[in-house]
Amino acid sequence: MDDFRNDNPEDYLAGFPGHPHRGIETITYVLAGSVEYGESLGNKGKMTAGDVQWMTAGSGILHQEMPKGDKQGRMHGFQLWANLPSSLKMTDPRYQDIPASAIPEVADDDGTRVRVICGEFWGRRGPVEGVAADPNYLDISVAPSQRKRLKIETTRNAFAYVFAGSGPFRDASHPRAVLTEHVAKPDAPPVYDVGNHSLVLFDRGDEITVQAGDEGIRFLLVSGKPIEEPVAWYGPIVMNTQEQLRQAMGRTANRRIHQTSLNRR
Repeated sequence: MDDFRNDNPEDYLAGFPGHPHRGIETITYVLAGSVEYGESLGNKGKMTAGDVQWMTAGSGILHQEMPKGDKQGRMHGFQLWANLPSSLKMTDPRYQDIPASAIPEVADDDGTRVRVICGEFWGRRGPVEGVAADPNYLDISVAPSQRKRLKIETTRNAFAYVFAGSGPFRDASHPRAVLTEHVAKPDAPPVYDVGNHSLVLFDRGDEITVQAGDEGIRFLLVSGKPIEEPVAWYGPIVMNTQEQLRQAMGRTANRRIHQTSLNRR
């Protein structure tokens, strides 16, 4: 999970020039600002606040992402990489561009709000379809001081990424907080009262419970079916064996001319 947020345009306007992906899917979710993109198949476009792009890299693609802040200079979004099973690693690349208006939002009487990006939750289904891991991808906001139970299928692995507010997670199978920024004491016991920039992992279970703090809490809740296959990983390329990885890297080197062309667009 890559949380890209910044209020200083000088820090992010260089963007992410042409780079390869293979064997994975990338899920980009924009909260503030915009991201212009282009790729080696000729597709290009722009994501703005609330939009989602689900890209299946499959057999390989070269693309670039160039962020731009809003009127206040703010840029904020997430990119999650999802592994593809071996049977789909060489599938044809594709994009699913989802505007904010197509993402359903549901609310409970206690003020809890959920944007359903992928999967089904509280009777609503997200617009992203045909994803290998059959994931649920939810943007959840819980009001201050509220306690909320959320159901998760027992066959799934799950994590929550907190990006606003704070609060403890309870009633889950051994969750642990993993800070995404510098940790002064990496060997310290897990901290369950997690806050901004924290990733909480869950073992399998049928629900999680969160107690929102005084400012409430907002987090991504992502769950999916485990693939349970070997992983060979180098940068943005994820395969099953070292030989497949070497082949993929060789293919990338042979396509440098396409990357140069992409960067000139």
